[in-house]
Amino acid sequence: MPPPPDQFRYDGVVIDPAAHRVTCTYSTADHTFAERFTFPAGGDWGGPAVRAAVRVLFLVAGVSYYKTTAARMIDLGDLPTTAAERSFLTGYYVHGLAEFAHRNQIDLRRVTVTGPEAVPAPPVAYEPEPGRPLIPFGGGIDSIVTVESLSADHPGAALCVVHPPRDRFAAIEDAAALTGLPVTHIAREIDPLVRRSGELGFLNGHVPVTAIITATAVVAAVLERRDAVVLSNEWSASTPTLVADGHPVNHQWSKGEEFERGFAELIRAALGPGLSVFSYLRPRTELWVAQRFARLTGYHHAFRSCNRAFHQDPAQRLDHWCGRCDKCCFIDLVLAPYMDRSDLAAVFAGDEPLENPANEERFRALVGVGVDAKPFECVGDIDECRGAVLLAAQREDRSGTVLLRRLHDALTDVTPAAGGAGVTLLEPRGPHHIPDRYAPTDLLARTR
Repeated sequence: MPPPPDQFRYDGVVIDPAAHRVTCTYSTADHTFAERFTFPAGGDWGGPAVRAAVRVLFLVAGVSYYKTTAARMIDLGDLPTTAAERSFLTGYYVHGLAEFAHRNQIDLRRVTVTGPEAVPAPPVAYEPEPGRPLIPFGGGIDSIVTVESLSADHPGAALCVVHPPRDRFAAIEDAAALTGLPVTHIAREIDPLVRRSGELGFLNGHVPVTAIITATAVVAAVLERRDAVVLSNEWSASTPTLVADGHPVNHQWSKGEEFERGFAELIRAALGPGLSVFSYLRPRTELWVAQRFARLTGYHHAFRSCNRAFHQDPAQRLDHWCGRCDKCCFIDLVLAPYMDRSDLAAVFAGDEPLENPANEERFRALVGVGVDAKPFECVGDIDECRGAVLLAAQREDRSGTVLLRRLHDALTDVTPAAGGAGVTLLEPRGPHHIPDRYAPTDLLARTR
């Protein structure tokens, strides 16, 4: 029987070892959805650790289908859960879908998560091979810096790429090939019904996709007996995009510290201490990441973070930076203090955003002096963007960049003009959850 109209239900999860596939099913009053994840062959599909990891993936992946109706109640069906798991899920739906709720004018704080109570049990036994991290890889400056920082000391590292079935993003694959590391490819097949939102009357909007990718990587890591899933989410990902009616709305919530901490606790309760899930860049700013990336010249011709490189329709994807979107503008801005002007011009194939006056309002929004608010996009916070302007404006080869000078002048009344703020942003800040075996020496010295 379908659930009542104002209820979203978790129907079940099926593991198919022969096809090395996981199928998660969910339903609303009118529709049933299935999401499929196909992993590389191999691994102990019948082991309790894999089943525990798949269970977490099942819990996290439902968000894409819940949003079709934003029901008042989430029913976990026959799946027993602990109070801690239900608390995590409630926060995950409320905060992970905050942007979706804001745009659709819905108050998700009323949502409740119900289901049978789990009998308390210790974590399943999981004994990984040490020093073999799995690194979810998106082809941008963050994940490239993480890979280059870890791979030298951990030769057993591998990349993890989640992509649509029978389709891969060149922007990721080109950069991944340069790392020289093996890649675990996972095909994620979203139920096609969600692509018919307009026709079927579904609500639509942003979902915390990083959470789904992280949970998918956990399953892959357990199958390969790895000891860590290492993310590349930096400090400012925890900063809200805006505050509406006193409540934070963060486009990057599933990249933030709150999600990282809660998800890691979920994994420890399921698998014990054998698998660590953390962000290597958590205490780092985007300026720090950009400074490190500027030294990795071998990637400069291959990396792409432009939104148009990841269009769902392959026919509409670009094989170059568009030079117009918020992401292009932000990446150009944060690299401008550390890369030669001619080198950035080459990256953007002669269409560098800072050289285009038509992008001025996008940049003004990034530094917090524009008509528009900060965009719902994976970009740094206002202080990071202001620091980038102040530092870039000091470069001799930027003296002729008119738009940069205009941005610098616009900041004279709101931030110090000497660039000191930008330098300070290169220092570690905020908490992190990097275990000692993976922590760089400067963080170990700082925490002891």
